[in-house]
Amino acid sequence: MQKGKLLIIDDEERLRNLMARILQLEGHEVITAGTAKEGLRKLQQEYIHVVLSDVKLPDIDGITLTETVKKNYPATEIIVLTAYGTINDGVRAIKAGAFDYITKGDDNEKIIPLVSKAMDKALLQQTVMELQSKLNDKFGFERLIGRSTAIGDVIKLAQKVALTDTTVLLLGETGTGKEIFAEAIHQASNRNTKSFVAVNCSAFTKELLESELFGHKAGSFTGALKDKKGLFEEANGGTIFLDEIGELDQDLQAKLLRVLESQQFLKIGDTKPTQVNVRILAATNRNLLNEINEGHFRSDLFYRLSVFQITLPALRERKKDIKLLAEYFMQYFALKVKKQVNVLSDEFVTKLEAYPWPGNIRELKNVIERAVILTDNNILDDSLLPYEIQQQQIKTGAPVSAFDLSSVEKLHIQRVLNHTHGNRAEAANLLNIGVATLYRKLKEYGLE
Repeated sequence: MQKGKLLIIDDEERLRNLMARILQLEGHEVITAGTAKEGLRKLQQEYIHVVLSDVKLPDIDGITLTETVKKNYPATEIIVLTAYGTINDGVRAIKAGAFDYITKGDDNEKIIPLVSKAMDKALLQQTVMELQSKLNDKFGFERLIGRSTAIGDVIKLAQKVALTDTTVLLLGETGTGKEIFAEAIHQASNRNTKSFVAVNCSAFTKELLESELFGHKAGSFTGALKDKKGLFEEANGGTIFLDEIGELDQDLQAKLLRVLESQQFLKIGDTKPTQVNVRILAATNRNLLNEINEGHFRSDLFYRLSVFQITLPALRERKKDIKLLAEYFMQYFALKVKKQVNVLSDEFVTKLEAYPWPGNIRELKNVIERAVILTDNNILDDSLLPYEIQQQQIKTGAPVSAFDLSSVEKLHIQRVLNHTHGNRAEAANLLNIGVATLYRKLKEYGLE
């Protein structure tokens, strides 16, 4: 028998104390109340797994109490105690949400096994709720790390729009976390019990993407041996996230526009439209207005998608969050590779904050993973950083003269090395000089 916390509500003190003693001997923690109002107060104060309540109470009818408990504490099970000859009250209580009922006095031997069954169900429901809470933490707004004003303002916008069914267009540079934001919006919406489907529009050819999004009928093209559901159908009732929407072929843009306007689409090879109920979130790092002017993107689709726009800040615009994110990734990867790594050196953090992060959070994540793998102790220091980040003092030191040839050459070599992530052979090729010449200049300028 699983043990838990019980609340007994009965205005007969002798019977209340007797039941409490019996159930305490079974290993349960038991608290008691003499009235419904007192019982509800205790439910507010503590997490109760099972309630045993008399159906006849001096202040609130037991049926009403059952409805109140199940409304406010759905994972709590309630067993109703009825008097002899009032079976109808027990039936009414079950219809109101009670787990079961027993007759006081005549069914004493049934109390322990009935409580055991109710406790098993209540504990299972508690586990499910805890798992759901962890899921919300994993994918909800709690997953978004940062205290800067830049990210805080964006989170507030996303939290507001999440409660609606409005289409959202997420803008921002590559690596700023657009898919994580989309997941958080879905998780905070009333669609969070349904599917969240993410698709990268740049990862497929036009023909394959059409089949993936909308599905096809058997025989509609070579290799279509059976009907296939598309991702819009898979997301029915939930949310679909279309990443890199700026890469979408114009024929598919027209089909997507129809979905936005009518929640209908045609599968490949089908003549009958398929109806869906899907919320669409989209993202791009392109300037869609420029794409419209160049004839690459439909203006009507843009205005349908951009009912609510959220622009995610680049990591260089939220310097305050770099250390927080680095600490989070350090803990994550330390656990993953089973290392005791728990300290970021001051120099390590200083150089992270000085770097412009062209790859944003994704690049920071990769840098921290690399550092955790390389370290031989519990500290991440600046020697573990990639070449281009270690060399930040060149940019942050004394000013470079715009007229001094050696200074200009030194800065140019540094920029090319940053571009090649320290790959000297590739840098020499881009500079159109020999590798030996590059090494000589690196030594001359102190860039080794």
